[in-house]
Amino acid sequence: MNHVFRKGTDDSKPTLVLFHGTGGNENDLLPLADLLSPGSSVLGVRGNVLENGMPRFFRRLSEGVFDEADLIFRTHETKQFLEKAAAQYGFDANHLVAVGYSNGANIAGSLLFHYKDVFQSAVLLHPMVPLRGLTLPSLDEVSVFIGAGTNDPICPPAETRELEELLQEAGATVTMHWGNQGHRLSMEEAEAARDWLSKR
Repeated sequence: MNHVFRKGTDDSKPTLVLFHGTGGNENDLLPLADLLSPGSSVLGVRGNVLENGMPRFFRRLSEGVFDEADLIFRTHETKQFLEKAAAQYGFDANHLVAVGYSNGANIAGSLLFHYKDVFQSAVLLHPMVPLRGLTLPSLDEVSVFIGAGTNDPICPPAETRELEELLQEAGATVTMHWGNQGHRLSMEEAEAARDWLSKR
């Protein structure tokens, strides 16, 4: 997978794994990473799927309707990539924090739905429920921050609350932050995620 790795200055901090939104790339969330955890190593990943020339992490059939078979395939593909990247760059694969926005939050969420120990924590910004009908792994030791919009036209509040409940039922500790900026990532939301992550 196309990616960028930036070695951090503080090895005690987790490595942030960045997952962009539709049409983004591996560099999009680097400024956010600098805000969330200064000194952390950062791995920015670009999705392997193109939709009308725009990178994504998995295919969709229409707005809000995921190609579930492709999502599952890409989830496993991304997990394998993270394992290879950890070996290549020497970061601790057991000390990772996912940071995903929109489509990127959905692939990060799908990784949590499939793998017990993939992330220590996750910052999911405007995510949807990636898949339904799964038995989730135990997420007892995982903390999740969800940034959501009360007026988000793509991720309605009911969808966000469903995701919160599914993660909590699997044992995750979930912190919600609600804003009113639609589907846009706001500075208030980013700063709330930073403050949350600083306490992990």
